[in-house]
Amino acid sequence: MSDSPADPGFDLGEPPAPPKQTAYRVLARAYRPQTFAELIGQEAMVRTLANAIRRDRLPHAFLMTGVRGVGKTSTARLIAKALNCVGPDGQGGPTIDPCGVCEPCRAIADGRHIDVVEMDAASHTGVDDVREIIEAVRYAAVSARFKIYIIDEVHMLSRNAFNALLKTLEEPPEHVKFLFATTEVNKVPITVLSRCQRFDLRRIPVELLVENFRMICGKEGVEAEEDALRLIATAAEGSARDGQSILDQAIAHAETVDGRPYVRADQVREMLGLSDRGATRRLFGQILDGDAPALLATLAEQESLGVEPVATVNALLELIHGVTTAKAGRGAGLDRLAEAERAAVAGWAEELSFPVRHRLWQLLLKGHAEVVAAARPHAACEMALLRLVHAASMPDPLELARMIREGGAGSPAPALASGGGASMPFASAPAPMLQSPVEPEAPVAAFPEDFRALVQIVRTKFATMAYDLENDHGLVRYEPPLLVLKPPRPIDLRQLTDAINKATGQLWTVELSDGPAEPTLYEQDQAARKAREDAMRATPIVAAALEAFPGATFVEPDSN
Repeated sequence: MSDSPADPGFDLGEPPAPPKQTAYRVLARAYRPQTFAELIGQEAMVRTLANAIRRDRLPHAFLMTGVRGVGKTSTARLIAKALNCVGPDGQGGPTIDPCGVCEPCRAIADGRHIDVVEMDAASHTGVDDVREIIEAVRYAAVSARFKIYIIDEVHMLSRNAFNALLKTLEEPPEHVKFLFATTEVNKVPITVLSRCQRFDLRRIPVELLVENFRMICGKEGVEAEEDALRLIATAAEGSARDGQSILDQAIAHAETVDGRPYVRADQVREMLGLSDRGATRRLFGQILDGDAPALLATLAEQESLGVEPVATVNALLELIHGVTTAKAGRGAGLDRLAEAERAAVAGWAEELSFPVRHRLWQLLLKGHAEVVAAARPHAACEMALLRLVHAASMPDPLELARMIREGGAGSPAPALASGGGASMPFASAPAPMLQSPVEPEAPVAAFPEDFRALVQIVRTKFATMAYDLENDHGLVRYEPPLLVLKPPRPIDLRQLTDAINKATGQLWTVELSDGPAEPTLYEQDQAARKAREDAMRATPIVAAALEAFPGATFVEPDSN
């Protein structure tokens, strides 16, 4: 066939274009919040913004801070849409419910609005980058109501860049708004923080994440077990983006059932390297039973399944925490557990004493640190749990003192409840484990009747420590040998415990808490003194004396 132009051939037109394939968008991008109603877990912030918009009290600079994936950048974009929305008819004003259909809303959502500038401070850290902003803010917005600058990871700006921005940030033109987002607010200079209205975005609760994942699975045509979604939500640690990324991976990992992906809990657990909850309960029961061979066999089984040692320790910590809170809260949280786990946790909460649970928790926390830092994590996990096996069968300090008083280690002791509901008597402890600051021949002194009496005893040997206890520490709980305090600042808990043990000659468990606490002893004394003075002032004689001598003051009598 000739290629000559004289040869007419056949004109078939342009070849058809291949069908255009839309690139897959990961779930974290596809389901990014487009309205404030879709922003989960941040109701307080949304309420504040709604009131500010409704009352026309909009600040010129916003600072969103929080952990990764809770919606900081998404919130900044939503604020930009809320401030620039004009409504479907083009006549609307700022609103907490942007329409999403007007040109400003669509342009901001697509990232192409000329008056909404989004900058990554990690790659624009210098003074020159900030100088461009300073020069641009002098000009009015081209088509929007406000010119908005969104600076992500603002803490990455250099010190000079922050200083260059200060004056503009303090007195910007009326048409300019600054929206900052950061995960490390402590690195933002206080001079910048004082010029912004700060919003702390909270970690998203597990229940809200599960609901969000359930909605996504419904829209994506994916079947998922409830336990699988809960595992993913727990692993996300309060981050919606992390959870959606894990869900994306779980869907890819899932088997297809009836033409649809089916996400199962065991597959998610295998994918994440998590310990099975049944295996965790079995491990906990073996620890309480003192069954070291069975414990090692279960650990070897978990290792063969690919479960990380640190995940095993974390699962045990979660279980002990659940048992303790169920005991303290009289069954609080049990309704969220599966039936088998609910029964086991309720049984342990009923049977195990607080000293046993606290001792297991403290030892497991120490074991967690060892596993994380160890060159051989599996061996470190074995050693940590074996330590728990022996510690679980040891009596608490009160029982230990009773055994010493009654004649040594050979005396019988109460049984420790095991995971299966059976009981095991305490094994006779070797002599070194029974060493105590209390002399065996001497009668064991009773615990101080209250916290004030304890402080007086500590004062005899550790005056400085007693001063701190009296003036700074609020009492949360006094249940000897358990002492729970609320300090005003971080303290050395081990040093405090050793001082109390040495001063009293008894073994104490000292814990710190951020919960409600009584006023300090000093504050109580001051309140009592003021009450006495007020009562004295009310008497006629004292009132007359104070009137006759205006400069008179009350003096406490010398206690010596």
